Amino acid sequence: MQNNNTITMGKDKIRKFKENETFKCLIQPRMDEVIGKEHPLKGNWDKEVFHNGNPIVLELGCGKGEYTIALAERFPDKNYIGVDIKGARLWRGAKYAHEHNMPNVAFLRTRIDFIDSLFGPDEVSEIWLTFSDPQPKKPNKRLSSPIFLERYSHFLKKDGTMHLKTDSQLLHESTLEVIKEGNHTLLEADNDIYGSGLAEREPLLSIKTFYESMFLAEGKPITYVRWRL
Repeated sequence: MQNNNTITMGKDKIRKFKENETFKCLIQPRMDEVIGKEHPLKGNWDKEVFHNGNPIVLELGCGKGEYTIALAERFPDKNYIGVDIKGARLWRGAKYAHEHNMPNVAFLRTRIDFIDSLFGPDEVSEIWLTFSDPQPKKPNKRLSSPIFLERYSHFLKKDGTMHLKTDSQLLHESTLEVIKEGNHTLLEADNDIYGSGLAEREPLLSIKTFYESMFLAEGKPITYVRWRL
């Protein structure tokens, strides 16, 4: 038998899903639009969504969209798209972008497995992986695994940049290994951005999400890797 808390949480999720449908900044493709097909927005995000030619930056596995929103506020000359499959999480970022009339922010609800059905060649300038699931038992599911990097290569510009920010030493080290084995170009690696002072020097890295603040309070070092495919 369900308790009152479970029922309340269920109703709240339904409310968020309904409100999500009203946000123009939130794109929710149907599965039949992305499995084995090219979505109509592929290659057309600049014209159909942002209406400008500014660089497009993705945050994959964006959760509530805190990092996407913060980057967009700091760098209005770039367009940011937060991607996640969890609609209830995306609701928070989409609602904020909607209420604050942020023209350089969009959110995309989809599985990252289908990401190359939604973006065309050279359409994306940067990709951020912020506090992604390290998948300790399933390395092929890591968002920085060779399988996913191959997908990103279909739409990331040749001089485009990959960013990984994480509290997971496992994910940090495995990503460095993937970069080495794949002959990618390592641009920067730091295993403690606050201890080294890198976060103070780089505005991109000084943004703290809720979870990042929690990890720091627990004494966990935050790591960073930047590279090109």
